[in-house]
Amino acid sequence: MKSHAESNRLMARAEKIIPGGVNSPVRAFAGVGGSPVFLARGQGARVWDVDGNEYLDCVGSWGPLILGHARKEVVEAACEAAHRGTTFGAPCAQEVALAQAITSALPSVEQVRLVNSGTEAVMTAVRLARAFTGRPKVVTFEGGYHGHSDGLLARAGSGLATLGLPVCPGVPANWAADTLVVPYNDLAAVHSLLETRGREIACVLVEPVAGNMGVVLPQEGFLEELRRATLESGSLLIFDEVITGFRVHHGGAQTRYGISPDLTVLGKIIGGGFPIGAVGGRREIMQMLSPCGPVYQAGTLSGNPVACAAGLTTLKLLAAEDPYPQLENRGRVLAERIRQDASRAGVPVVVNQLASMLTVFFHGGKVTDYQTASTADKGSYAEFFHALLAGGVYLPPSQWEAMFLSAAHTDDDIQLIGQAVDQAFQDLAAHRQP
Repeated sequence: MKSHAESNRLMARAEKIIPGGVNSPVRAFAGVGGSPVFLARGQGARVWDVDGNEYLDCVGSWGPLILGHARKEVVEAACEAAHRGTTFGAPCAQEVALAQAITSALPSVEQVRLVNSGTEAVMTAVRLARAFTGRPKVVTFEGGYHGHSDGLLARAGSGLATLGLPVCPGVPANWAADTLVVPYNDLAAVHSLLETRGREIACVLVEPVAGNMGVVLPQEGFLEELRRATLESGSLLIFDEVITGFRVHHGGAQTRYGISPDLTVLGKIIGGGFPIGAVGGRREIMQMLSPCGPVYQAGTLSGNPVACAAGLTTLKLLAAEDPYPQLENRGRVLAERIRQDASRAGVPVVVNQLASMLTVFFHGGKVTDYQTASTADKGSYAEFFHALLAGGVYLPPSQWEAMFLSAAHTDDDIQLIGQAVDQAFQDLAAHRQP
């Protein structure tokens, strides 16, 4: 039995001075029960908590660490940049190089504006869409998460789903009214909305592969039809690739699925472990941003030289090493191992997986949207989570989040995770016996 005495002491201190003891809600373990472990360091595919316990990490800081923790070249690039100056509030060479790497990798992105978070990037993309089209409404998908800006929290996934919060107090009703929410993968609902209110709709904002209600894949033809329908209605198509960008393919989900959105939102991997976000897209839309055009957006730390150096090094390593086939294979192997172990134990699960991201839903049928994801058995997931934690594997502390593998995970690591999974399912099956 692992001791978490120091983590518990830290949590008791944190709760007195930080709301809920955490600086992002899902970290609080509200979705699985118990008290969070406080992590002290990471290396490669492993992390260690403040009590000295070692875990194989399947969270990876929620996606950015595709090369693993503390990759030598990334750390060195960040340190070298920091020694030259941590921030200038002025143009620097690193931001130009990172912007070039992004536009080279994503054909739909002709220009890019760097910001400080995915939330800020989405907020900017939506403002651009409204300015470009002259329309007020935004279409999103139930269970998708696009940051915590006002108006985009209606029926959102991620932390809101984990905590069971259907709406967010403090968001004015008239702001939320401009967000029109339809079920993910439901083309009939999209067509109906565009037919009846198309002249009001500035954009359709979508995670091309949902990652914030757990991993939910687009059904065949879904993204293609979104592209066709938005072109027909004069609305813009915005891909939120904060999670999928440079993870499911070097060119993002848009390259993997062959779709060209009008605007793309990025984050996570492009910062190499540092805070960053970006919005990019067609030149004629991006040129509306100040100082070229009338749409104002600014940020003192935007294009931060340390974040840009770490992100650029990460993208260069991804291009040079091409870990994607290996990540794809290991994700598939782990998903199949989980399915087989669950079946053998008689525990019903669905494993949704694409490349190096996957979610284990404790569910008897397919999970294709937020409604089906929300009926998964979160109690069983909580048991599964704590069994894996005790077995030395760190999973997302929520049924409705994605697991992430990194290029640092080896075949042996996948086997070790599989062994812990097998034991967890055996324990679950034993608990269910009368």
